Amino acid sequence: MARKLKRSLPGDKPSRKRQQDIDSMIRVNHAGEYGAKRIYAGQLAVLGHDPKLKKLIEHMAEQEQAHLDYFESEVIKRGVRPTALHPVWHMAGFALGAITARISPAAAMACTVAVEEVISEHYGEQLAALASKPEEKALREKIKKFKAEEEEHGHIGIENDAESAPAYRLLSAVIKRGSKIAIEIAKRV
Repeated sequence: MARKLKRSLPGDKPSRKRQQDIDSMIRVNHAGEYGAKRIYAGQLAVLGHDPKLKKLIEHMAEQEQAHLDYFESEVIKRGVRPTALHPVWHMAGFALGAITARISPAAAMACTVAVEEVISEHYGEQLAALASKPEEKALREKIKKFKAEEEEHGHIGIENDAESAPAYRLLSAVIKRGSKIAIEIAKRV
């Protein structure tokens, strides 16, 4: 006997599993955007004396703040529990930005490229998951816009010598791995 698939209709309440998936997306995006904001704060603390770099980093930081503001409002509106590791992201994000900036401006840009590549990939996965959820059109559109801005940040990093950073490939691999681990932890904790 064939099982019928239940399709949701506009106005239907989402299933518990489906709601958990959306809550997890909101939680991890909120945590990630907060971490990105802190990375740029760390970079600015070290590189803020250079007018060109300061302008670039402030531009990216302003966009990250807009992303964070959106997810902050979604956390409140949807009653999503934020990650319990907010204090860790606060310290770790700033430290990552400041340490890579201390290595060199190119290393700071390499950090930006690595983090933004992971975030862009992550947002791409979310967009694919949201494609079958017409009730989440507004969330999907915001994530699409934010993904494009994260990719812009990666391009800015490349254009500003990221690939000339000391041990670029190793630095990039370590930061990407750490970012992926942070995403998985923030989904749950």
